[in-house]
Amino acid sequence: MKRCKTQVLRVCLFLFATIPAYGQRATLGIDAGQTSDKFGAQPSTTSFEYGIDGQVTVLKPSEKKGGPGIVAGGEILVPANSANHAKEYAIYGGPMFQTRNLTIGVNAQIRKIFLPAASFDNQVFNRQNMELLELPVTIRYSFGSAKHAFVQVQGAPEFSPRFRTSIGNPFSLPNPTLDHGYFLRGSAGYLFGKFYAKATYETRYFKFDNNAGNPNGIYNWRTNMIMGGVGFAF
Repeated sequence: MKRCKTQVLRVCLFLFATIPAYGQRATLGIDAGQTSDKFGAQPSTTSFEYGIDGQVTVLKPSEKKGGPGIVAGGEILVPANSANHAKEYAIYGGPMFQTRNLTIGVNAQIRKIFLPAASFDNQVFNRQNMELLELPVTIRYSFGSAKHAFVQVQGAPEFSPRFRTSIGNPFSLPNPTLDHGYFLRGSAGYLFGKFYAKATYETRYFKFDNNAGNPNGIYNWRTNMIMGGVGFAF
């Protein structure tokens, strides 16, 4: 929990330091909902989940020449039950192209996932944490009165993670080899002046080769999350 509070503080400090410096648009929000996770052959479990996310436009498109805006941001996701569910945090940045009601962008994103321990053959294995480089495509469409309503979809294939050994891991396994993975996220919301409300659904899937690094498929993971949130638009 102390580590998560530290990451929340970092995201907030980043946003509040950047907004005055660039004088551009930014958002800061909180979310709450439910996550469902399934690892390998284990039954699916659910938990309450909460998060914080923020984004700032560090460079607006040129009014004369056009071109993309540059955004940067981050998010933290924390389950109430970390014994069976993963904690995550991410930072990202990249260009966003806007034409009328449509915005399209590609971000470079670094995500760290703290996986829960696994039980196999009467032994407890502390799964290694994963560090991911992701390149999600984001498509956002604004509509309605003054374009205050919006829908947004985001997704990307997963690349091979970099594994970090968990603290106090009593059993060492070879690093598993990724077969394939992906994530998809969809959001819908509405802007009420300086405030906004949104609902989000996300699904994420990892499948690793069945070898010595992934006994009984303990690293194979599917998660589905649905959340609602509110926030500020600066």
